[in-house]
Amino acid sequence: MAAKKLTCLECAQVNRVPEEKLAAAKCGTCGAKLVSTKAIEVDFATLQKAARNDELPLVVDFWAPWCGPCKMMGPEFARAAGTLSGKARLVKLNTEEHQKAGQVYGIRGIPTMVRFEGGKEKKRQSGAMRAADIVSWVG
Repeated sequence: MAAKKLTCLECAQVNRVPEEKLAAAKCGTCGAKLVSTKAIEVDFATLQKAARNDELPLVVDFWAPWCGPCKMMGPEFARAAGTLSGKARLVKLNTEEHQKAGQVYGIRGIPTMVRFEGGKEKKRQSGAMRAADIVSWVG
């Protein structure tokens, strides 16, 4: 019975969860659901901790509220989060509010998606995508 490390996207506490219980897993500290069917908005510190520690793929949508393509991709990213629930966690980071994230992760244009796995960036894609394309890209 293997366990996966997941960072709570609400309180940033790292949790160990048995794989067979991922769908219903809740944070041992705050009780928040650890695997959601929705894309969760995160702050920079939580993103850094989750990207470093999570053992389930973490897909980040770097976006800004003034960005037209970001607004178009928002609902598509949310749809993809529902499809990928349990296979990957999808999160959004507002680069307007967290400008340091753009510098640290080398974000040159938005929207940009980055997939983290095992503490490392595995792939990156810039530009708006449809839900089916996001799901395929995440793999």
